[in-house]
Amino acid sequence: MKILIIPLVAAVIAQISKVFIKQNHQKLSWSILWAYSGMPSGHAAITSALTTIIGLEEGITYPGFSIALVFTLLTLRDATGVRRQLGNQGGVINKLVDDLDDDNYLDKRYPHLTEKIGHTPKQTAAGVILGLVIALIGYFLF
Repeated sequence: MKILIIPLVAAVIAQISKVFIKQNHQKLSWSILWAYSGMPSGHAAITSALTTIIGLEEGITYPGFSIALVFTLLTLRDATGVRRQLGNQGGVINKLVDDLDDDNYLDKRYPHLTEKIGHTPKQTAAGVILGLVIALIGYFLF
């Protein structure tokens, strides 16, 4: 059961901690639990906690550890690469649509795109560290 609970705890702690970090500019709300960006990365926290607790509980030779590690690496790459670029592109598209003030057709046809989707390498690293720490604490306390 640790393998399920500890990563979920890491994700919840990561998401709630975003409220207390000034650079995130976020307020406490239910939507913060599903936020796609900010410090620390919840994606990095949950996947690194999962990989760590599987390694500690089952050993690094257990096939599930290898699967979790690959899953973690893919998730981290996605968070800092693809999703971050999507956010950057959303910002550019929003700016272009805003610059065309006179065209009501664009305002009605194209919704405002989400700009904060991915993570910086620093946010991802913080999530990884948080996940590792939560997994180690959970492993040794329970």
